[in-house]
Amino acid sequence: MKKHNFSAGPCILPEEVLQKASEAVVNFNNDDLSLIEISHRSKPFVDVMENARALVLELLGLENKGYSVLFLQGGASSQFLMTAYNLLNKKAAYLNTGTWSTKAIKEAKLFGDLVEVASSKDKNFTYIPKGYEIPNDADYFHCTSNNTIFGTQMKDFPETNVPLVCDMSSDIFSRQMDFSKFDLIYAGAQKNMGPAGTTVVVIKEDILGKVDRTIPSMLNYQTHLGKDSMFNTPPVFPVYVSMLTLEWLKNLGGIEFIEKVNEKKATLLYNEIDRNPLFQGVVEVEDRSIMNATFTLTDEALKDTFDAMRKEARINGLNGHRSVGGYRASMYNALPLYSVQALVDVMQELERKA
Repeated sequence: MKKHNFSAGPCILPEEVLQKASEAVVNFNNDDLSLIEISHRSKPFVDVMENARALVLELLGLENKGYSVLFLQGGASSQFLMTAYNLLNKKAAYLNTGTWSTKAIKEAKLFGDLVEVASSKDKNFTYIPKGYEIPNDADYFHCTSNNTIFGTQMKDFPETNVPLVCDMSSDIFSRQMDFSKFDLIYAGAQKNMGPAGTTVVVIKEDILGKVDRTIPSMLNYQTHLGKDSMFNTPPVFPVYVSMLTLEWLKNLGGIEFIEKVNEKKATLLYNEIDRNPLFQGVVEVEDRSIMNATFTLTDEALKDTFDAMRKEARINGLNGHRSVGGYRASMYNALPLYSVQALVDVMQELERKA
């Protein structure tokens, strides 16, 4: 039996996706060739790329609304740079809610003035700032929807007349929202969509071409849009597995369906964290992430016992990020409800033993 996988990324993937992907590595489309040895220019893989891009728009409800989809390399970290390279002409506004937005801010400062409209660094990023103002003359506003390390999530997004850019790496496709509010969305696949190696970018093309600088070809969104994500050899296997995962999600009932499942998982775990005197949540309740629940023991003397118990229960990937400590349960789309129940059972058993 497979372990209960709470890893923050690379993420858990659906069993049927893993099965289809493994078969394709040996024999793709019954063509007696492996997926990872065929030409990326061949029709079979071009069909994969086109299908993956179309599924992104369909699931996000962005078909026929002026958006295009790219599958690029370099992770979300490259998008910190590319976003600023392509959009920052004079001034940009950033919301600082954690490690990844801090890194995005660092890159953007290389290209122009930057306004940090608000930050939760004062309390170690345990909440989402509210009530901030976005300058009307900013080239764009950048935020991070979900903070994997600290376990916070934006529940609302600001109304603004400037382009809205969002890093959705760890909660894309997990909850319903009006995605047409955003002008650019990017997300590393390995958090909720596929294996490490590709990053999806959803972009409204009319926001491009407005900066004064010359942009290197590989860092220019227009380059990749003009070549349908085929300017250079794409990450064939990650794109294919992402396509399979998107098909899996569509067949389940899309984001509307999976959001309800994710809410059940999060409610089950957070209720136990709040009920059990041996555990406590790390972040403000109103800003808790449904993808990444962070918590600690109230008595560190129980750490070895708890760790041994969860190991025996075959619970994997629960250690908190090295910069935060404690525990982090990442409950991505493919994590089944029974895995969360297994964790809750261990937490309750620890309470009985203590």
